[in-house]
Amino acid sequence: MTSGGAAPLRLKKRKDFLAAACGSRSHASAFVLQIGPQANEVAENHPPRFGLTITKKTVPSAVRRNRIRRRLREALRQGAALSAPPGRDYVFVARESAIDLPFARLMSEMSAALAAPPRERRAKARPPST
Repeated sequence: MTSGGAAPLRLKKRKDFLAAACGSRSHASAFVLQIGPQANEVAENHPPRFGLTITKKTVPSAVRRNRIRRRLREALRQGAALSAPPGRDYVFVARESAIDLPFARLMSEMSAALAAPPRERRAKARPPST
């Protein structure tokens, strides 16, 4: 992505979203960031790809979902995506609070979440089967 405002690469396939969901996570007030490896073998040299998810369960109103989607997309376009290391896929799962958050704070939270090293997910402890 260039600083001229070009759109960052997007995730489009369901399998890419599912792969990111199995990876590490980072939480912020307006979203949860899911980070997964890219599927190709030489992913280190590939630019980062981004996906947005806003569920009906979290945000029931279509108008509010679309506004959140536009705000997140614009924050990525304006420069939050520049802090993302290459070779990974990033999925933002938005919360309803993203609509009321000041835009500058939304951009700074996105940049901080993308720049921070990903934390690996802990395995869930299962009770012993009898």
